[in-house]
Amino acid sequence: MPDSRTANAPKPAVEPTPVISAKPVVLAAPGRGEDLQVRVSAPATGTDLPVIVFSHGFGWSMDGYAPLADHWAAHGFVVVQPTHLDSRTLGIPADDPRTPRFWRIRIEDLTRALDGLDVLEAAVPGLAGRVDHDRIAVAGHSWGAQTASTLLGARVLGADGFPGEDMSDPRVKAGVLFALTGLGDDLTPFALEHLPFMRPSFDTMTPPSLIVAGDSDQSHLSTRGPDWFTDPYTYSPGSKSLLTLFGAEHSLGGIPGYEVAETTDESPARVALIQQLTTAFLHSALSPEGTGWKTAAAALDDDPNPLGTLQSK
Repeated sequence: MPDSRTANAPKPAVEPTPVISAKPVVLAAPGRGEDLQVRVSAPATGTDLPVIVFSHGFGWSMDGYAPLADHWAAHGFVVVQPTHLDSRTLGIPADDPRTPRFWRIRIEDLTRALDGLDVLEAAVPGLAGRVDHDRIAVAGHSWGAQTASTLLGARVLGADGFPGEDMSDPRVKAGVLFALTGLGDDLTPFALEHLPFMRPSFDTMTPPSLIVAGDSDQSHLSTRGPDWFTDPYTYSPGSKSLLTLFGAEHSLGGIPGYEVAETTDESPARVALIQQLTTAFLHSALSPEGTGWKTAAAALDDDPNPLGTLQSK
């Protein structure tokens, strides 16, 4: 009898390619206090490879999220993973004077990675000349999703209720946002006091994006239920899709890594579905002539025992 956790796992449509990677690739970052460390992974073969810049969740690093990064690289993407200053690997104390600006520095990290794409490309043996610099997406989980969303056009509301600086990047054509927090109207007292940047506006987040939410993801930062994580879909314009996963909590089945302590809802089948759908979405978003996304969406819709639901606008 097959393992119940994997029986519903989708089969990959395309056989994976061997992956090569380099780390740490160091980008000079004057004024940051630490140079930016980046991991770059890519398929060993292929040309005109699109790029995904991935922002990790709080405390993680370039070494996390292997279930996503390895899968994407094996299926045709160059995956760029910077290590943000909140990473446990850097050991920066909570009272560091930069701490209040970590959210801004995170955004700068992604922009710096895009600015240094030539350097990152050259650091991986055999990758030079195989990267398509015109097909770039961003992705992120939790705090990383908020970081990535700003490059897609999301903005932070100031104390006066008006949107702050536009930090979008025209080089970014699409995004995948995992467990992205919603509007700031229902924050807990702790979040209101300590996390003023958690008051987003999605009104100008226009590029095509896939938002992934768990219907059992109850955040301690909001007084609302798991529907809070669907706000980025509800309140953003343009072409958007929302994948809502049944029974998924904040780790969405284990995307930060296999068997990691913070995964409270381990589900290899759920992670496999995420791998398949995000890969299909990004390929189609960055190559509009592709049909993989429509095929994958139809397969989920036709599944008699689906792991989630998908809606689009």
